[in-house]
Amino acid sequence: MRAALWLVALFAVAAAVALMAGDNQHVVTLFWPPYRVDLSVNFVALLLLALFAGLYLAMRAMAMLMEMPKQAQRWRAQQRERDAHVALLDAIGHLLAGRFLRARKAALTVLAREKSLAASGGPLAHAGQLRALAHLVVAESAQSLQDKASRDEHLHQALELTGHRSSPAEREIHEGTVLRAARWSLDDRDVKGSLAWLDALPQGAQRRTLALRVRLKAARLARQTRVALETAQLLAKHRAFPADAAQTLIRSLLRTLIQDARDPAQLQSVWEGLGIADRKLPEIACDAALRLVELDGDKALARAWLLPVWDVNVKEPLALSERQRVRLVQALERALAGDDDVTDRDWLARIEAAQQAQPRDAALQYLAGIACMRRQLWGKAQQLLTQAAAGLQDPVLKASAWRTLAELAEHRDDPSAAALAWRRAAGG
Repeated sequence: MRAALWLVALFAVAAAVALMAGDNQHVVTLFWPPYRVDLSVNFVALLLLALFAGLYLAMRAMAMLMEMPKQAQRWRAQQRERDAHVALLDAIGHLLAGRFLRARKAALTVLAREKSLAASGGPLAHAGQLRALAHLVVAESAQSLQDKASRDEHLHQALELTGHRSSPAEREIHEGTVLRAARWSLDDRDVKGSLAWLDALPQGAQRRTLALRVRLKAARLARQTRVALETAQLLAKHRAFPADAAQTLIRSLLRTLIQDARDPAQLQSVWEGLGIADRKLPEIACDAALRLVELDGDKALARAWLLPVWDVNVKEPLALSERQRVRLVQALERALAGDDDVTDRDWLARIEAAQQAQPRDAALQYLAGIACMRRQLWGKAQQLLTQAAAGLQDPVLKASAWRTLAELAEHRDDPSAAALAWRRAAGG
């Protein structure tokens, strides 16, 4: 459309010129005594146009001639700028390829060329960013070469260049430099230093995946299990790990947090801080109950923690793995009080009902036998434990069943049966 309008305008100008100049009989007379020169108006107009064009071209040529030194200077500055950028690309390429000496040399070349540009009066608008990246490459190479003095020197120079953070690009480079410093401190096993670098980041940058990964490693090395757990949960929320790996890591941290409890009150505080879903995990509930018993805590409370897992085991026997079921049996065995406690009697009824519903389950037979023994039902305990000892696959439960049978035999003054049971408990 635009080209068509220009074409119409061109035809209009041509038609106007043809109408005005085609039949123009006017002349221009120049008097130069004793001469007289008559020129047509059309010729004078063309002559004036040619004179204007000539003067314009002459002035343009003179301006270009005067501009040539400045253009040469700009060309040289652009060439040095290109060389600096090419050197920075080479430095990054060598760093990624593991050529740390070459990367450091190329990054130092960047710094030298940028300094030359600044000295020549043509500093770059992004000189701070260029120098900061070069210093960061030198520091990264020095870290890989175990040159900590050079690393720290260039790290501080990069931080100083981006410390004012006047532009978004400089802020990003500054935060990236702090993250690299945190990782280097972690590589040096300086956990406090790594956490200090991470705390220096803005709040938003602290929640980035890379920062969270570094914080997780640092917290685990510092045995700050609570911080590590919160960080792992954030990483799982950001999908930084595969689902299975995240679940395994969180469970491991939860179990560590439980084992680190030093008294029942601290353990109960940890338990109350867990989510509902975490409390229903078999490993977590069993570990918490066993730890509470080890700390001489309330066994009734330990049994209450195990109740959701027990219900799942009764209603859906295949929901728990064999290892989890063995762990549940061990936890309940330790948590049974053995006195005339109401909740203990309720648990005896639950165990008997589950054992009768699954009469061939050796683990339930073992647990029911232990419960009967705690209630001093010797005959029934011996019957159930004898059946369980023959069917148990777990060596720990099997040995425990034979030891209990040996104690029952000694209680009823049967030394031969006790000796046989002790030998089988020892694996004989």
